[in-house]
Amino acid sequence: MSDQTSDFLKAYSIQSWLESAPQGYLEGTQYGHPPEEKESERILNNPEMRQRSIRTTSNLVAGERCALAASAGLVACAPDEPSQCFLATQTLDEARHVEIFKQRLLDLGVKKAELEDTIAENVSPNLVKFAEVLLEKVEARDFVAGVVGQNIVLEGMAFHVFETIHAGAREHNPKFAHTLEGTIADERRHVGFGENRIGSLIQQHPEKKPAIQKMQTDMSSYMLKAIAGMAPPRSEPQVEERVGVLSNAILREFQIRLERVGLEFQDPRA
Repeated sequence: MSDQTSDFLKAYSIQSWLESAPQGYLEGTQYGHPPEEKESERILNNPEMRQRSIRTTSNLVAGERCALAASAGLVACAPDEPSQCFLATQTLDEARHVEIFKQRLLDLGVKKAELEDTIAENVSPNLVKFAEVLLEKVEARDFVAGVVGQNIVLEGMAFHVFETIHAGAREHNPKFAHTLEGTIADERRHVGFGENRIGSLIQQHPEKKPAIQKMQTDMSSYMLKAIAGMAPPRSEPQVEERVGVLSNAILREFQIRLERVGLEFQDPRA
């Protein structure tokens, strides 16, 4: 066994996950944050801010549900046991993300009986289409395309979105900021797996490149539309500017990560 293979097995093992997440940055937390922390009164007492938070969190739930379904499906078609074990830990990470964001909706005052209707009313149709493109590959048991779509495109988007929201929450909403810190740590690990595992598989299956690059283009296009929809109607210029900055940052990250695994980035705006 080569040192590189040994390092891969160690980095993405169940034991490594236990030490870094449940016994590491998540230890002592409840739904991702210290148990004593509560949702910001500033948000709860402002109807417009509360509704905006509900909308954002509903979309986070929808995105994480896609990630949960994709990870679970990829476990079943992984070509080797280390990948299967890592994706099993990722499946649990994504299930945790669904749970913590649903809990945040409850903390924002959404009634439990109205939770699913609230999510459905607020989720972006473009995010739904984004998920459909990925899950079609997973359902076809296309492991290479599925990992690119899940661990590079979806997780790359989630990483930047979480970091952007986290930056805005640190001062006024420590509870949500702490919740996001754990998800950011998870996403960083997921993206790392995608890069480290998929490069060799792309080399082994060059015939898959055209279909994967089309998938990336379609997912990126829907992502841009979903992010553009984050800006409220008649939003101030600085809000639209921030949305544009976020979109550009995500696309740049896609390009870097895709090129690392031997794929050409396809700009959906071209």
